[in-house]
Amino acid sequence: MPGWKVGLSAVAAVLIAGIAVLALHRGGPPARCAPGMVALGPRCCGDGQRLDAGRCAGAPTRCGDGLTRTPAGCVAPGASVRIAAGTLRLGPSDWEAQGLVEAREVFVPAFSLDAFEVTEQRYAACADAGACPPLPLRGEPGVPVTGITLEEAARFCAFAGGALPTRDQLAFAAAGPSSRRYPWGDTGAVCRRVAFGLRAGPCGWNATGPELAGARPDGAAVHAAGRLFDLAGNVAEWAAPDRPGAEISGTHGGSWADGAASALRTWNRRLLPISTRAPDIGFRCAYAP
Repeated sequence: MPGWKVGLSAVAAVLIAGIAVLALHRGGPPARCAPGMVALGPRCCGDGQRLDAGRCAGAPTRCGDGLTRTPAGCVAPGASVRIAAGTLRLGPSDWEAQGLVEAREVFVPAFSLDAFEVTEQRYAACADAGACPPLPLRGEPGVPVTGITLEEAARFCAFAGGALPTRDQLAFAAAGPSSRRYPWGDTGAVCRRVAFGLRAGPCGWNATGPELAGARPDGAAVHAAGRLFDLAGNVAEWAAPDRPGAEISGTHGGSWADGAASALRTWNRRLLPISTRAPDIGFRCAYAP
């Protein structure tokens, strides 16, 4: 073969390889961690941190949008968002809900809700004040507190000036008046939006606890007064019992340990004894508007 033809073939091969690499790059999954965060094992840690026994350790040089950089790690603020009154519509429009969700409509008065799940930093302040019982913590101020019973969560919310949200408040905060399937919309349960499947895939492997609260801002529920983070995934969240004195209540939103997208649906509810302690259950608080 003439030399010039060999040269053209080589150039063509390089171009084809480059196009293939570009296509793979563009067609691959989006980054799991938000800008300012770095993927370390199953976790998203602050830029500059290291993974130590499953924990994000060391002082971060940068954190994700909305998170505060501290010497101990990236931490979400204790902010709340006002949610305007509206009608919650639950029903079998989602085929996965058929036979699982009782169709109903209920008016939800205006209320405010923690923008982030209650973190270990916030809970430790309550315990230091003597208003909450001490709990074994993971040692990361920015992760949600877990291993907490419903009564202990309610005590914290009272200390914070609020109460545990009702199941209708949690569902409406996630679904909004348009009855979204997920807090961010009707499709797209992907790893960059929600901390789930971190124990046995699809978003990670061998995780032993939740992600930093607020580490997946792309999955936030948007309301007129602000954004609510991690209403799906990270930790399942306690709701107040349907009636006083009930020994059973629900957790909502799925968690880091769930591997199926159906667990993240805004209608998903898991009934448990109120004394349950689990590494995938946490909470947030509701307040007067």
